[in-house]
Amino acid sequence: MNHSNNQTRSMIVAAAGMMCSWLLVASAGWAAEHPGYDFDPGRSQGGIGKYYLDREISGVMGHQAAGWLERTQRTHEEMPDEVVANMGLEPHHVVADIGAGTGYFTFRIAEQVPQGRVLATDIQQEMLDIMEQRKQDSDITHVETILGRVDDAGLPPDSVDVALLVDAYHEFSHPFEMMQGIYDSLKPDGRVILIEYRGEDPSVPIRPLHKMTEEQVVKEMSVFDLYWEDTLDFLPWQHMFIFRKRAE
Repeated sequence: MNHSNNQTRSMIVAAAGMMCSWLLVASAGWAAEHPGYDFDPGRSQGGIGKYYLDREISGVMGHQAAGWLERTQRTHEEMPDEVVANMGLEPHHVVADIGAGTGYFTFRIAEQVPQGRVLATDIQQEMLDIMEQRKQDSDITHVETILGRVDDAGLPPDSVDVALLVDAYHEFSHPFEMMQGIYDSLKPDGRVILIEYRGEDPSVPIRPLHKMTEEQVVKEMSVFDLYWEDTLDFLPWQHMFIFRKRAE
C-alpha cells in the first residue's frame, strides 16, 4: 500500500473513531429500537426511507430472484472462488454465511472447512429450502441452515471464527441490531468479511443504494469496535472488507 493510501486510511480511521465515540455518548439518549436511525420517507432515493448513520437502507431482494444469484456470469463478475480463497479459512473453522440466499458461497466455503461448520442464515424460508435441497443432493452434512429475523441472524454467542456478508449488509433494515448479534457471535479475534459494490465508483453498474463506500462501511463497523484489518480490491466491482474483533 502506498503512502497516499496509508494517509487516506488514517483519515478514514480517525473519522470513524470520532463517530464511534459520539455514538457511545449519544446512544444513552436513543430509544433501544432506534440506535442511530432516522426515518424520513420524504427524502428517500428508492430505499425504505429509513437511514442509518446518514445512509438510506435499500430494499431486500426477494426469493423470487433466486435464479439471479446463480447466474452464469456471476463467476467472473464476483469471482466467488477467489473470494473464498482470500478468507483465510482453516479446516476446523466455524463460518457464518449471513444472508446466504441459495448457498452460492455456502457450499464453496463448506469445501474449505471439512472439520468445521457453515452456519447459513437467511430471513426467507424459501432460500433455506433451496439450500436444504442442495445439501441432500450433495450429501454435505456440515452446513446448518438458520432462519433469522430482520434484527437477529440467529447465531449462537462466541461460536463463529469468520462471518461473511456478501452484498447483504446494505439491505439490513436493522443494521445496528444485526451487527450486535454478529459481533456477539464472534469468538475473540474472529473476523467479519463484507463484500459490497464500490460506492465510490460511478462506473459500477449497480443502483446507488446497493453500493457502499469504504468510508461508510468503516464508520458503521466502528460502532462495534471492529478493527479494520484490510480492504481487498481484486474484484471487478466490489470491495472485500476484513474486520477483526479485538481479542479480550
